[in-house]
Amino acid sequence: MSPVNKRTYDSTVRRAQSEATRRRIIDSARELVVERGYRATTIAAIAEKADVNTATIYELVGRKPVLLRELVEQALSGTDRPIAGADRDYAREMRAELDAGIKLEIYAQAVARIQTRLAPLFLALRDASATEPDAAAVWKEISDRRAANMRHLVADLASSGQLRGDLSPDDAADIVWAMNSPEFFVLLASERAWGPDRFGNWLADAWRRLLLEDPPA
Repeated sequence: MSPVNKRTYDSTVRRAQSEATRRRIIDSARELVVERGYRATTIAAIAEKADVNTATIYELVGRKPVLLRELVEQALSGTDRPIAGADRDYAREMRAELDAGIKLEIYAQAVARIQTRLAPLFLALRDASATEPDAAAVWKEISDRRAANMRHLVADLASSGQLRGDLSPDDAADIVWAMNSPEFFVLLASERAWGPDRFGNWLADAWRRLLLEDPPA
C-alpha cells in the first residue's frame, strides 16, 4: 500500500470509528433522558454508559443542549441525521397528493410514528426549559419552527380548494399545531391507552372534520 493510500485508508477508518462512537453517545443519551429526564442526565452519566470520556462527547457532539437538539432532530427525521421537514418522505408524499383529505391522512399517520419516538424527548426538553436557559432556547427554536411548518402545511391544504371557508389559515395552522403536539399524543395514545395506530386514524378523521369543507351531496 502506498503512503497516500495508507493515509486515505487510515483517515477512512478514523472517520468510521468516530461516527460509531458518536452514534453510541447519542443512543446512550436517548436512553438516559427517557429514563431519568433531562436534568438528571449528566454528561458524566452519558459518558459512562457510552464508555467514553466526557471530552469525547464535547468533541463529537457538544454540550447537553446540543445533544438534546440532536436527539429531537433524529426523532423527527426517523434517521440518524436531521432532515428538514420539507424533505421528509411523508412531506414529499403529501405534496404529490391532490386531495386534502388524503394529505391529512398521510400526515396524521406520520405524526403517530414520529411522536412514538419524539414525545418523551420533547416533553423532557419542555420541562427543562422552565429552569435552564440553554434548554429554553432549544425549545423555542424547535417550537417556532414547528408552528411555521404548520402554516406551510395549511397553505398546501388551501391550494386544493378544500379548506373550510370560515376558517382562517392561521387558525387552521394553530389547530394542526395543537393536535400534532407531543402532549396531545401522550394524553390519548399513552395515558388513555389508544396506541399509535388508533391515534393516527382518529387524528386523520378529526382533522378532516375540523379543517375541510363537507363534500358536495
